Amino acid sequence: MKRVENPPNPFESHFVEYFEGNTPPTQVDVFEDTTRSILSRNDSPDLGFRWSLNPYRGCFHGCAYCYARPSHEYLGFGAGTDFETKIVVKKKAPELLRETFLKPPWKGELIVFSGDTDCYQPLEACYGLTRRCLEVCLEFGNPLGIITKSFLITRDVGLLKKLHERTHLNISISIPFFDEKIARLIEPNTASVSKRFEAVQILAEAGLDAGVLVAPIIPGLNDSDIPKILKKAKECGAKHAAPSLLRLSGSVKEVFLSRIRKHLPLRAEKIVNRIREVREGKLTNSNFGERHHGKGPYWENIEKLFDVWSKNLGMNQKESRAKRAPFRRPTPQRELEFELS
Repeated sequence: MKRVENPPNPFESHFVEYFEGNTPPTQVDVFEDTTRSILSRNDSPDLGFRWSLNPYRGCFHGCAYCYARPSHEYLGFGAGTDFETKIVVKKKAPELLRETFLKPPWKGELIVFSGDTDCYQPLEACYGLTRRCLEVCLEFGNPLGIITKSFLITRDVGLLKKLHERTHLNISISIPFFDEKIARLIEPNTASVSKRFEAVQILAEAGLDAGVLVAPIIPGLNDSDIPKILKKAKECGAKHAAPSLLRLSGSVKEVFLSRIRKHLPLRAEKIVNRIREVREGKLTNSNFGERHHGKGPYWENIEKLFDVWSKNLGMNQKESRAKRAPFRRPTPQRELEFELS
């Protein structure tokens, strides 16, 4: 059981700091979000999509490097253990998504699940919000992408196959580490590395466009894992792979540094120095076009390593895709056919 540990919230005027030994234990609390909209608009040129959907805010996976941690501070929570234990659920997400699709301005653009926190984190097993949102996408034929670390996605293989037949569907399983012990220290509540590779295999064997996201790449910690991750992913049937450099914006920096100094004390300074080396002396860079990539010889070698291995393994090749039906709003007759199918 973890103890409460949060960096100061920049949006709060008060900060609670506990004396050593008096820190209370954490517990998982679930809150309901009564938001009136469900899609988040992305204006960053670094990403290949404009819209993302996040059924949950906060994430039980507890990854030390998660760039979404500061978003929890807007809710009055902390970016540390609060982010991992105070989970907000958007219970009306499927209904709100359907309302969006029914509005004339919506033209069927790509939506990514999730651009922020994991859409298949443990609460999805009982709430099923992601699955119900996927059913709405199937009904309208709206293209989508999915990014997750969870083996729970395999529960929805049948639904995902229908989506693949109906519209564009791209799935990326996030696997930044090959070493199970290191992964458990940095991302403590995620599925094991082996289960994530198994998820890739199950999705690929179902004929789905599955791949891996090697993110974040943490210089000095997991860059040497790249060949092993790509090779294993290819053996499991992955068709594509992509890298992304660690981002330590806002309170993420304090959470991440605290974690590696606690669990990897002998390697921590080397990791920090390598991060600075690829960030021109800084720990992060928030500029558009530079956030996901580094600079300098060390980063160039990482990119070359990734490119050479993915190319030699035959990943990221352009494939001819079967033509999919376009986005369509259902007529009463089509609604009846959808319900019967």
